[in-house]
Amino acid sequence: MNMNKKDIDDLLQYGERVSLECKKAENGLPKSVWETYSAFANTNGGYIILGIEENINAEKEEDRFSVFGLRNGEQQRKDFWNTINSDKVSDCLLKDEDVSMVWYDESVALLVIHVPQAIYRNKPIYINGNVYKGTFKRNHEGDYHCDESEVKAMIRDANEDGNDGNLIDYYTMDDIDMPTLKSYRNEFENRNIGHTYNQLDDKEFLKQFGAYTIDRTNGKEGLTLAGLLMFGKGLPVRERFSNFRMDYIDLTHLQGDMRYSDRLTYDGTWENNLYNFFRKVLAKLSSDLKRPFRLEGTQRNDDTPAHKAIREALTNSIIHADFFLSGSILRIEKHASCFCFRNPGTLKLPVSQIYEGGSSKARNPRIQNMLRMIGFGENLGSGFPTILDVCKQEQWRKPDLDEMTDLKEVRLKLWMISMYPQEVVDYLHTLLGNSYRNLSSDELSVLSVAYVEKEVSNQRLQTLLEKNPLEVAKVLKQLTDIELLIPDSKGRWTTYKFNTEFKHHELAGRLSNELSNGLSNELSNGLSNGLSNGLPKSESTTFSILSLIQENPYITRKAIASKTGLSLTAIQKHINKLKFNNQIKREGPATNGGHWKVLSD
Repeated sequence: MNMNKKDIDDLLQYGERVSLECKKAENGLPKSVWETYSAFANTNGGYIILGIEENINAEKEEDRFSVFGLRNGEQQRKDFWNTINSDKVSDCLLKDEDVSMVWYDESVALLVIHVPQAIYRNKPIYINGNVYKGTFKRNHEGDYHCDESEVKAMIRDANEDGNDGNLIDYYTMDDIDMPTLKSYRNEFENRNIGHTYNQLDDKEFLKQFGAYTIDRTNGKEGLTLAGLLMFGKGLPVRERFSNFRMDYIDLTHLQGDMRYSDRLTYDGTWENNLYNFFRKVLAKLSSDLKRPFRLEGTQRNDDTPAHKAIREALTNSIIHADFFLSGSILRIEKHASCFCFRNPGTLKLPVSQIYEGGSSKARNPRIQNMLRMIGFGENLGSGFPTILDVCKQEQWRKPDLDEMTDLKEVRLKLWMISMYPQEVVDYLHTLLGNSYRNLSSDELSVLSVAYVEKEVSNQRLQTLLEKNPLEVAKVLKQLTDIELLIPDSKGRWTTYKFNTEFKHHELAGRLSNELSNGLSNELSNGLSNGLSNGLPKSESTTFSILSLIQENPYITRKAIASKTGLSLTAIQKHINKLKFNNQIKREGPATNGGHWKVLSD
């Protein structure tokens, strides 16, 4: 990890606070560094910087971090390695290059530690030899101590054999809903003509799928979690999994005060097991999809990529659900422009790795096999890549995969609209006028997503734009500076909303007219003098900065800061506005030798 002052400055200015922790470390290696190590490893990874103090409550961004440096950096690095390789932590995930001294300037040294996310087989990463008291995770408020249910969930996920094969005491064949099982067996037989399983009785059939088992150590036998959830009667399912429920809701075609147009939940009209839920919901999700008439030989094949993507998404939500979590909901939502699949649990792999084709074993491999044998989820590990391929073929927006840590829930939004819906393009053209052409493709993508989805985050945009967190942050800052996005910070987590009240002010025309009339001297007299009277303070500041640039095209940002009393960060914000509004452009090199050119309408 080769870092320099610019890399540190980028992390401080653009880095996501949820994956960045700064500690002053004035008196040696702080004890809290181990809690942060555990938290990063059990969440999405991150950077720890020793020698910098963070004031999370600072009103101005430039006041948030104070760089102090370390008096004894090399000793702290040695202490860190000695401790992490002791019994202080359950597992050391770091390589030599993950811990490095960085010279911020000639006299200020920092210790930078990169903590990767642990793979699910190694979780939980805990400290002080106590898995239940020493396991931490990370959210927008910082490091937090995991409760027992979160620790147990990580331990379950480390089990490669899955969670659905355990014998459930006192649940027998009497708890199976026979019409459900018969329906499944008919479907199985139609797809697997001549299969040996077709000749078995119901109990033996279920045994072959791990839905019924016998414990050879004590002779106990009965249904497994997979058997009860897939084929059980509604009442036994609800008795055993009282904190779990299945829910489908249709939010399309709403009128007046309607909360939904269709819903499937526990209402006594159907046996509440996974097979019935899967079949009923799949029919509802695909009811509005067009089916072209197409023959393959003498057989009609009316399957489409959209149907395929929906099947894979619904299958994935079931086979990766953690049914042991308290208060868990398997919820499927149908919207006008997308489908939302929500399942209890967390992601076993980093989001970026999943988008790149990485796959992990399902939490419920026996349920996965049952669905695969009737044509759903055809190849193990191919679910999400299949969804991505369909979206690419249909030129849809990339699906939105999010882990809601606080809710212990994974959400997949399958969008069925293009990256740039025409209504969004038309709206931005109307809103921005000629400045629309100044938007980069990345900026246009961000605005489109923010407009349609109501809000965006850095994490969401990383997969959409195929960029790293710092690159995404720079795009977000540019759009925030020109006030097209409004940031909403919640502790260490920031989301961004489209500024629906954005007004493309006539400031550009006013400035160019006044400047061409030789009034720049008046403008430079102060933020409240001359023609800046009556303007909002932000526009008045931009007004004055433009006059300084017109007077001296070679003026530097530092010189502008000196004349106005503003920080360099604030100066850059106003320069971004001027560039976006076609009022100035940079000619020549970005630093030495370049100059500004004031543009006129």
